[in-house]
Amino acid sequence: VSSVLVSYLSLCRLLCLECSRDNGCVRCPERLFLFLQRDGMSHHGTCLPLCPAGHYGQRGKDINRCMKCRSLDCDHCFSRDFCTRCRAGFQLHKGRCLARCPAGTVAHLTDCLEDCLLAPSGQWSDWSVCLRDGGTCGFSWGRQTRIRGGGRSWRTAEEKAPSLCPTHSETQRCRMKKRCPTGEGRGILTLSQRVLRLRGYRRAIEGAS
Repeated sequence: VSSVLVSYLSLCRLLCLECSRDNGCVRCPERLFLFLQRDGMSHHGTCLPLCPAGHYGQRGKDINRCMKCRSLDCDHCFSRDFCTRCRAGFQLHKGRCLARCPAGTVAHLTDCLEDCLLAPSGQWSDWSVCLRDGGTCGFSWGRQTRIRGGGRSWRTAEEKAPSLCPTHSETQRCRMKKRCPTGEGRGILTLSQRVLRLRGYRRAIEGAS
């Protein structure tokens, strides 16, 4: 046996659990992945701690393998059909690599994001009056709410005027006056008071946007 072959087999045994002269690694240590590269009509195996670009690691009972991502535009993938990073010139959207972001999204770095995720949010309104069952007193605790306009969504120049993003709201527990002033019962708001309060909320949304 030639010294070159002996050296090759010795190196092969350091990297692989099982190897052959013609095909390289055939079986890898437990935590490594077997990566097969086509070499003419045959394949040459290498044991790697991480799979190369365009592949993902698939662990099995007997052997871990580097499997190819389905899309050629995918640089890294979580599974065959779900990409996590795209090659240069493509944007990632819901596991797919696209040449252009779909409607309702904008390109941000290497991803396509929903336009409202990047829109600047408006200011929070003041907290509402503390209420419980439509009343402003007569209980120890109630709830109050504040709102914030979602701002204007990002749109491309060729699209129409920006649209208003969804409004956000927060609710918190608040202390109430347990005793109502004489003649006010439990401080239940009249219909006109509720209408005025609703108009105030609408103004807060418009001002926040």
